[in-house]
Amino acid sequence: MHFSTVDYVIFVVLLVASAGIGLYYAFSGGRQRTTQEFLLADRSMRCLPVSLSLLATFQSAVAILGAPSEIYTYGTQYWFLGCSYFLGLLIPAHIFIPVFYRLRLSSAYEYLELRFSKSVRICGTVTFIFQMVIYMGVVLYAPALALNAVTGFDLWGAVLAMGLVCTLYTALGGLKAVIWTDVFQTIVMFAGQLAVIVVGTHQAGGIAEVWRKAQNGSRIAGLDLNPDPLERHTFWTLGVGGVFLMLALYGVNQAQVQRYLSSRTEKEAIMSCYAVFPCQQVVLTLGCLMGLVMYARYGEESPLDQGYVTTNDQMVLYLVMDVLRDLPGLPGLFVACLFSGALSTISSAFNSLATVTMEDLIKPHVPAMTEARATLLSKMLALAYGLVCLAMAYIASLMGSVLQAALSIFGMVGGPLLGLFCLGMFFPWANSTGALVGLASGLVMAFWIGIGSFVSRMSLSALPVINATIIPDVGNMTTAVMTTLTTTKPRPSGVQALYSLSYMWYSAHNSATVVVVGLVVSFLTGPWKEKDLNPGTVYPVLGNLLFFLPQRYREKLCCVTPLEDKSKDLDRQPYRMAQKESNGVACTKEEDKLREEEGERVTAQPTCNLAHTLQETAL
Repeated sequence: MHFSTVDYVIFVVLLVASAGIGLYYAFSGGRQRTTQEFLLADRSMRCLPVSLSLLATFQSAVAILGAPSEIYTYGTQYWFLGCSYFLGLLIPAHIFIPVFYRLRLSSAYEYLELRFSKSVRICGTVTFIFQMVIYMGVVLYAPALALNAVTGFDLWGAVLAMGLVCTLYTALGGLKAVIWTDVFQTIVMFAGQLAVIVVGTHQAGGIAEVWRKAQNGSRIAGLDLNPDPLERHTFWTLGVGGVFLMLALYGVNQAQVQRYLSSRTEKEAIMSCYAVFPCQQVVLTLGCLMGLVMYARYGEESPLDQGYVTTNDQMVLYLVMDVLRDLPGLPGLFVACLFSGALSTISSAFNSLATVTMEDLIKPHVPAMTEARATLLSKMLALAYGLVCLAMAYIASLMGSVLQAALSIFGMVGGPLLGLFCLGMFFPWANSTGALVGLASGLVMAFWIGIGSFVSRMSLSALPVINATIIPDVGNMTTAVMTTLTTTKPRPSGVQALYSLSYMWYSAHNSATVVVVGLVVSFLTGPWKEKDLNPGTVYPVLGNLLFFLPQRYREKLCCVTPLEDKSKDLDRQPYRMAQKESNGVACTKEEDKLREEEGERVTAQPTCNLAHTLQETAL
């Protein structure tokens, strides 16, 4: 099964349109002459494009290929992940966005310096850079490899074309270009998936027939309330564990925080987060429907078992070429959909990496840099990360079986970073020593469980016989071995139980490790008091939860400070950073006195409220 000329034309049109959007924003408006415009789109974006960009950023090609294969193999239990989207988006909208937006940050990791110290900020930044550099190469290479295996589509031609086009529009057009190309690519993603579902359902005899076959094949799953955290997918692993996964993606990840900060107002940022919820449900439903269409077409005789493909990732592409082979152009549309997922993810990676490198690693050490030079350097950083992405794609090609482990690194690192932000935002007693030790502990725990689980699965898949039960000769050896284990071996205990933990709990487990260790170390080394913290860096979640306690007890627990400053006189004042390099929000009466001596008007209330409430701010 090979592509026709029309399919290649559609693929080229996708690349040209994406590059065209980047060039448009490079030579229109402010022409990306300031870091504010290049990195934050002049804080001028509206709700709809931001919400579609939030959706596209982590709707990668790996997810487009993976979700239908998951449904085909294990059934619709995966759909309950949608239950986690509610809290996973509601919490960022009402906790993380207000804190980040009112602090007028450019990078999420600026918050860590305001709350803790410069060393914590640098550690968080370096961890994020490591996470995204590993991830973006794999995200670019994995779908190209699957496409090449099924259709003969030129592997490195696809990788180079996408990598270079994405680098071009990201480096020239800045965040505005990235967001608007995400909007265009989201529409292409929906169109490609719908084309396969509509044609596949028609060929299977209608949606009722697809549902009937799926029911007969036990692919329509009910509500599994098994609380066992070792079970791969249950309602609790998906609906509760998934909340922490969503928080790591939509709460504290720089790629998403940058989009919130690019919004015109805080209200629009919150609305864009709300708008992602129905869109995520649609995306999840499309993935489930495509998996059911695949089952209706192939039943138990999967292309993997028949030897037509060699991995699960290739099954969706095989379905596309099988269903749409008599309709020239539609296979090309799905490939455009697939690569739209890859483009939206890696362009966000380039832009967010350029932002954190500029704001967290360069600007604090070169404070005298001119705006023009800073903007040029930001563009050069985006270009450099584009070339690094291509290099990482090449390294991914040499990884072989380690490819899946590289993909897992994204999930491993997301949990500890979430824990670090939660430690700072919800626990006033946490100090910088606790934050550093907590982050290190979380990362060690994450890699220990992640790599241990991977090695454990690999060693199991190498075993030809388990308890004298010969494993059938099927394509997916890991599935066969794990199935045999389930029926012939007792429940894992000790370290093996840790390695058997459902991957959906990784984020929750690792973030909890950071918070617990961070608090213990903070109390041992001297907890901080709320009055010593920069205003606006702690969200009063404990004060809200413990509302029934008397005021004096809540004061002792450091949880009475409201997030918002009720004084409207301060709304028009910029949120001033401290004199030290930490960019902290620390103003004193002496500064007000100095300003008064210089002839400036000082309001009756100090510029920095001694009650440490957060100022509502405007540009």
